Amino acid sequence: MASFLFKTEPSEYAFADLVRDRRTTWSGVRNPTALIHLRSVKRGDTVVIYHSGKDKAAIGLAKVATAPYADPTLDDPRHVVVDLTPVRAFGKPVPLAAFRADPILKSTELVRISRLSVMPLTESHLVRLLKLAAD
Repeated sequence: MASFLFKTEPSEYAFADLVRDRRTTWSGVRNPTALIHLRSVKRGDTVVIYHSGKDKAAIGLAKVATAPYADPTLDDPRHVVVDLTPVRAFGKPVPLAAFRADPILKSTELVRISRLSVMPLTESHLVRLLKLAAD
């Protein structure tokens, strides 16, 4: 399975909201590159939820519950959404500063192309991130 990082503004929809709701439709992605990444997501893939804004930290893990499908709120099949379910919150958040300072994580698109809201993670990115997030 592949891994991705999805960014969200916690004042709009936080990881705690996903835990409370137990499932959500991940929508609102408009950047063409982020949409390409979102279209490549598969059911069962791992998603790291990252809070943007003032938090600027990876907060928890989710799983992709559906394949990408056309956003039902738009009349444009190029805009897709996926459904997510929560897995677990991280023992400790991994801040953006840790991504920038880490020799493995500094190669993520989060550091290189910070404006993307959906981006792939390599297996080594995910392993390192989970190690930093452990209790």
